[in-house]
Amino acid sequence: LILLLRTVRVTEISQADCYVSLWLPTAAIEKCRTKTIRNSNDPVWNETFYFRIQSKVKNVLELTVYDEDFATPDDHLLCTLFDTAKLPVDRTVLLYFKPSSTVSSVRSVSVRSGRRGWRRAQILEFSSLIHKFLLICKICACVCFSNCSCHQDLDMRFGFDLCSDERAFLGKRKKYVASAMKNVFHLQEDLQDHEVPVVAIITTGGGLKSMTGLYGSLMGLKKLNLLDCITYISGLSGTTWTMANLYRDAYWSQKDLDSHISEAQKQATKCKMGCFSMDRMKYYNKQLCQRKEEGYRTSFIDLWGLMIEYLLNDGKDPHKLSDQREALCDGQNPLPIYVSVCVRDNYSTQDFKEWVEFTPYEVGLLKYGAFIPAENFGSKFFMGRMLKKLPESRICYLQGMWSSIFSVNLLQIWGLSHSSEDFWKRWTQDKIDEVDEDPVLPTRPHELRTRMYTPPGTLSSALRGALTDRFSVAQHHNFLRGYQLHNDYFENEHFCQWKDTVLDSRPNELMQNPDHLGMIDAGFFINTSSPPLLRRQREVDVIIYLSYTTGSHTSSLDKACKYYSEQKIPFPKISLSDEDKKNLKECYIFQDSDSPRCPIVIFLPLVNDTFQEYKAPGVKRCCSEMEEGKLDLTSRCSPYCMFSVSEYNILNNSQMIMQALQTAVQRRRQNTCC
Repeated sequence: LILLLRTVRVTEISQADCYVSLWLPTAAIEKCRTKTIRNSNDPVWNETFYFRIQSKVKNVLELTVYDEDFATPDDHLLCTLFDTAKLPVDRTVLLYFKPSSTVSSVRSVSVRSGRRGWRRAQILEFSSLIHKFLLICKICACVCFSNCSCHQDLDMRFGFDLCSDERAFLGKRKKYVASAMKNVFHLQEDLQDHEVPVVAIITTGGGLKSMTGLYGSLMGLKKLNLLDCITYISGLSGTTWTMANLYRDAYWSQKDLDSHISEAQKQATKCKMGCFSMDRMKYYNKQLCQRKEEGYRTSFIDLWGLMIEYLLNDGKDPHKLSDQREALCDGQNPLPIYVSVCVRDNYSTQDFKEWVEFTPYEVGLLKYGAFIPAENFGSKFFMGRMLKKLPESRICYLQGMWSSIFSVNLLQIWGLSHSSEDFWKRWTQDKIDEVDEDPVLPTRPHELRTRMYTPPGTLSSALRGALTDRFSVAQHHNFLRGYQLHNDYFENEHFCQWKDTVLDSRPNELMQNPDHLGMIDAGFFINTSSPPLLRRQREVDVIIYLSYTTGSHTSSLDKACKYYSEQKIPFPKISLSDEDKKNLKECYIFQDSDSPRCPIVIFLPLVNDTFQEYKAPGVKRCCSEMEEGKLDLTSRCSPYCMFSVSEYNILNNSQMIMQALQTAVQRRRQNTCC
């Protein structure tokens, strides 16, 4: 690639020391760069760079201009992204790139190609006011090689379908659900497989309060004989503590829950100061050293996980995520799904987050359809093959990650009092300028537009780092290392369903594949565990939405509804009046009758309404019992009080819950007939 550049820096007193960096990560391991032309506002390069590319992957050439400095880091002036898929074969093309606004940017580029690979001659002009740049290109030869499929040899699974283990589980679970619904609704005949609705429990986080609240809700469903109607339970933050404890028992949902609840009460009300004793500190140090020797990158989140282990147990908990398969072998319990989000440095959670689901079978990133066996999470991978097997993490380390309250940053704190991050984004984000091409080439939907990125100044970059820096993030080996995106990735419907980050149109950075994935509590984005259950393949008919938040109960539901609307994921519209939001009832049902794929949502906020006057549905409190109904749900003193009111709210709204389940059965039958 032959590159010539002319620069005029009228705003600078000193002359520039410019060079250009070329990055095509799909073709070269390292970035290429020109030599530096010193003390010149009119530099010219005549250098050649060779690239051999694979047309099946997304090849985006990044041209970045720097002003070299000796005492300080080089000034990043501008970056231009060009999708090479736009280049036609066997035809020379002359293009003018015209920025839609005036920026300090590339002005002219000339590109030619050789037979064996790409050889480009580029002429770039820069000035403080940019008008256009020129691109001349020609592809002389395309060489195709036939490759046999290697998916069968991989140690990970690619695809958006459910794994074979989950499909087998669903077949077994349907028998429990069909039998339970026949008994509850007094049906004369058994439900056929296609008539059995998929019912899922979704929770919000909230520490010990959400943990005890979920115990109460499950007890209520158990008393109504509806627990066997549930196919999935998803959780985040504190509700994962409940789930992890229950799934130690392979048949927990088939037994009385009193023993589990009594144990949870004992742990929730015990003195917490013991976790800071000298013996515990020695134990923490020993466990963290052992974890580091095993090959894990330890962080404060691992220490937090060990503290959770103490808070929820009397001793060491050897339980692991894959051990929970025993509780699913006959379909005897709902399938647990734990939710987290993957984040990156220098980006707020709003700007970059990727949903991660954990089941006893697999761990996977929803957007890419990339899954690995649960027991291999944390092991080292490269291009789909496991390079080094690490011992599976104990469940306490995952609980620390799923409920990582220490992953907060300043932007998150700002969001507690302000609904938007736009104020800070104006000062800290890259300026993006769309580039118009003249003449306009025939384009295809998967081709990315040419863009120019102007980075913020030094002060803004420092401010951005301070605002987005998190105290601690769980670090696990990246099982996507070595992969690149397909050339048509931007048109993949499954990818687009979860396409919600600022890097989705910058594939080089999106697939930069850091050695480790940073994962945090999903509550830092939207306090809900619903995304994995809205995968089309799970075909969820009814969602029992259990909210245990101490603030606005509708906040997470409203945010989830807005998010799914933007992502075009079927979800009913949430319509609550201001009066309803001020004085919430115990149960609401939301549905969209016009969309057969849209699940019915049963919303159960944790409110103390009729429980103040009734100790059980239809049983009024006597005068001596009225004090027991006056629960302060915002108090931090006794989180165990959440158990009674959450159980009561389920029992008191049994008719609405059963009505929604019956509607789901009818919809299943109607859709089958259609």
